[in-house]
Amino acid sequence: MPFVSRISIMVLVLLVPALSSCRLVNSLLHDEEVVARVGSNMLYKSEVSRLIPDGIPAEDSLRLAMQYINTWASDMVFLDIAESQLSKTEKDVTKELEDYRRSLLKYRYEQIYVNERLDTAVTPGEVQEYYSSHEKDFILDRPVVKARLLKISPASPDIDNFKKMMSSFGLDGGWTMDDFSTPAVGQFTTYSDKWIALSRLARDMETGMDAMADVKAGKFYENIDSYGLLNVAYVVEVLPAGSASPVEYCTPAIKDLIISARKHRLTTSLERDLLEDARGKGKFVIY
Repeated sequence: MPFVSRISIMVLVLLVPALSSCRLVNSLLHDEEVVARVGSNMLYKSEVSRLIPDGIPAEDSLRLAMQYINTWASDMVFLDIAESQLSKTEKDVTKELEDYRRSLLKYRYEQIYVNERLDTAVTPGEVQEYYSSHEKDFILDRPVVKARLLKISPASPDIDNFKKMMSSFGLDGGWTMDDFSTPAVGQFTTYSDKWIALSRLARDMETGMDAMADVKAGKFYENIDSYGLLNVAYVVEVLPAGSASPVEYCTPAIKDLIISARKHRLTTSLERDLLEDARGKGKFVIY
């Protein structure tokens, strides 16, 4: 029998026209009846219903239901053809299943073992020690800045005054956050206490990197955003791409690396201890 004809005979999928009736959708999803059949494989409405979120529109419910039905039918068609066309040896997946089961059980036990013993606290001293030992690995691939960002009505008569405040913000005798709490100010954000990527500052200003290509410390950068507000950024410090990354900028990445190394040591010691224990008990013998 031709391959295409074989599929045509095997597949019998419930055809549902494009109906938006809530009653029909509810019937499709919640009745204990077969909605599709491929060969001897049956798909029931209750199985489809479990995958449909509550409270979504009827049209979306129907679309998701039909998407699942068609996916299921495709899988069953391939399975049925594979069962009939592959040899007994080709269909024997016992070894693969056992390998997967063994790997999965090993992974699950390792996760439990590690989670019960892993110390996730990383001190500033540990961060600094790691940074000093791997400083060449922490080279900036993009500029980073310390900056202040003001969003203000472009009609405000106090813009120049606010710009003076921004350039001396936080200095002895300078200005504080409260001084920017006026109706004219839409938002004032200071990044002067931490390094951020220049791309983040550009994104917060709703501008492109080209507009800040010549970024320099002590300069102002301005643009109008999508809300009609004037964005004024004052750059306090800048480090260009290719510079050594400040330790505080790469601290989150360093913490992840330290914790990852701890995980590796735990799993390595677990494997070693289990093998030694097995040898000691005579369970592990090399002939």
